[in-house]
Amino acid sequence: MIQQSNSTRERSTTALSVPSGAAQANPSVNVRFGLPLVGGTNPATLREGTTPGSFALTPDIGGALMFASPDTPGMPVPSTKTAWDFLPEGWTLHKVSRCQGAKVSSQTSLDASGSGRLSAASAEFTTSRGERLYVTYPSGFVPVTQLEHARLGIITAQMSRVAEREPHLSPEQVRDEVAAGRMIIPANKVHLGYRLDAMCIGRASKTKVNANMGMSPVASSIEEELEKLFWAEKWGADTVMDLSTGGGAIGLDECREAIIRNSSVPIGTVPIYSMIIGRKIEDLTPEVILAEIEHQARQGVDYFTIHAGVRRAHLKHVKNRLIGIVSRGGSILAKWILTHGRENPMYDLWDDICAIMRRYDVSFSIGDGLRPGGLADATDNAQLNELETIGELTERAWRKGVQVMVEGPGHVPFDQIEFNMKIERRLCHGAPFYVLGPLVTDMFPGYDHITSCIGATAAAYHGAAMLCYVTPKEHLGLPKKDDVKQGCIAYRIAAHAADVALGIPHTRDRDDALTKARAALNWEKHFELSFDPDVARAYHDEDLDVDTDFCAMCGHDWCSVRISKEIQEFASGKADGFERMGGAGHDKPGAPRKTDALTSEQQAILAQRGVLSPQEIHALASKTRTAVGAEKGHKASCHSDYVDPDAAARVQEERLVQLNTAPAHNVPSHDPVI
Repeated sequence: MIQQSNSTRERSTTALSVPSGAAQANPSVNVRFGLPLVGGTNPATLREGTTPGSFALTPDIGGALMFASPDTPGMPVPSTKTAWDFLPEGWTLHKVSRCQGAKVSSQTSLDASGSGRLSAASAEFTTSRGERLYVTYPSGFVPVTQLEHARLGIITAQMSRVAEREPHLSPEQVRDEVAAGRMIIPANKVHLGYRLDAMCIGRASKTKVNANMGMSPVASSIEEELEKLFWAEKWGADTVMDLSTGGGAIGLDECREAIIRNSSVPIGTVPIYSMIIGRKIEDLTPEVILAEIEHQARQGVDYFTIHAGVRRAHLKHVKNRLIGIVSRGGSILAKWILTHGRENPMYDLWDDICAIMRRYDVSFSIGDGLRPGGLADATDNAQLNELETIGELTERAWRKGVQVMVEGPGHVPFDQIEFNMKIERRLCHGAPFYVLGPLVTDMFPGYDHITSCIGATAAAYHGAAMLCYVTPKEHLGLPKKDDVKQGCIAYRIAAHAADVALGIPHTRDRDDALTKARAALNWEKHFELSFDPDVARAYHDEDLDVDTDFCAMCGHDWCSVRISKEIQEFASGKADGFERMGGAGHDKPGAPRKTDALTSEQQAILAQRGVLSPQEIHALASKTRTAVGAEKGHKASCHSDYVDPDAAARVQEERLVQLNTAPAHNVPSHDPVI
């Protein structure tokens, strides 16, 4: 029976260790409006502006909540267990009253069952929350995985690197989250010898994004996949999965090898895809399964999707689904189970698979082979029974010292997303949740990067640690280079929006900086701070290819930002360091600055939009310049920062549409404040 939560506020008062520098909610907000502030931190370092901050719960780093949303009544509460509750045989854990730093020694201790004495080693260390732990383990044991090092209080080089990349976390906090099983560092020992830059996945850290790619039986090549890899890294993918199914056994192997050797991000695969190249599904044997897993681990794959949760008893729940099993791995194993009348071989071989993965420190991404493929099949018995089995598999993997994250559903109605995130947190004891979307509607093929990133934002806010991107080609074909970019950007938006909402420290800093640039009408700074400066600049210049104190949306008279900047009592547009700089050396505040020509990349963006032909784009730019007296290579005379104000006003009055906006703003035409 799943214990449910009836009161979020009761849990939000738990004593927590808030990261140093984390800003609290804005104290100037009038409390009479009953804002639902339950302890969430302000995600901006400087706490500027007037927002009250985050409506999320108080950060619980080192605890079960981590960064979390308040629970809707009836949601499953977090599990009280962690990876510490599933230690290998011969290990013990005790809280002690003495400890200084971390130390390892050998002595005699009771075994896990208390039935006898063993020659054992021990580790003693203090957690980031001040708890003192004493761990005993069999003498001669040598830690291999990040999880095993963390259990001994050891901070690895990879943990330190993660803390550098997650400035709100200390190395000790990273170690403790890994030890609890709430965070993984997917870093195969082989891949660390190439270009891998260690990162983490867990709800105590920022939300991560995965990009899928890979050769299909009908399209692509190794060269194209490498191009997509570099493109995905450029546009913010934190990990990449090689889901190649085409090119034959040799082609798949070469593609995987090339991707691993050239990637700076962790690489995941689904080993069963390679297992069935050149053989029938029903011909899979334990020997073939284990050999392929060993081979890919030896190549350097950082995490494996293994669909071991699809049990024989679950298949009856699929019978009346509208779209059956949509997971490739799940459907393959379902056919094997039905053909042989036996249990899923991945489930039966779980301990053997764990042993291989431990040797190379490959992390599990336990596959959701029975995930729903449409809204009509979401949160059903097949999905939830499999998730329950995945919880069992998580416990077994932790006992073998292997890191675990769990994969989640891809098509879920918006109202069911929170439950899906929090039932996983309960059944899998806080293991990081990695979800595909989910899509919140099924009727927009070609736009599923949008339908899914809506669900992904909610998923991350309610507990998902990594989001698997969806591209515009989802359900339609193999993603091309631009599809990869569109998917990455959509999911970076989702991940970032969730991090801000959760109150993760420092996550809103760049947003606030861009707001200051926008308020100051500093276009260069505006573009510089944007996630995709080329698109921002190209779209701006498509209509008005000169810098000015307004854009083509409103024009000069209707520009509310300009009017706010001119009102002396408002702080808007007056932030230090954000005034437009110009002059010959670009170092004079308020001085004119000639607009740079569009780069070839920016011109290509406009050409690809399909709204205007290259000739029309050129004609529009020329027409704009001609209308306001601009010669080629010079700025237009309608700009008050380029010529004297009287001349600029005269050009605007004579050549541009004039609008009196004073009545719209309810101020006199010559208000002395402006």
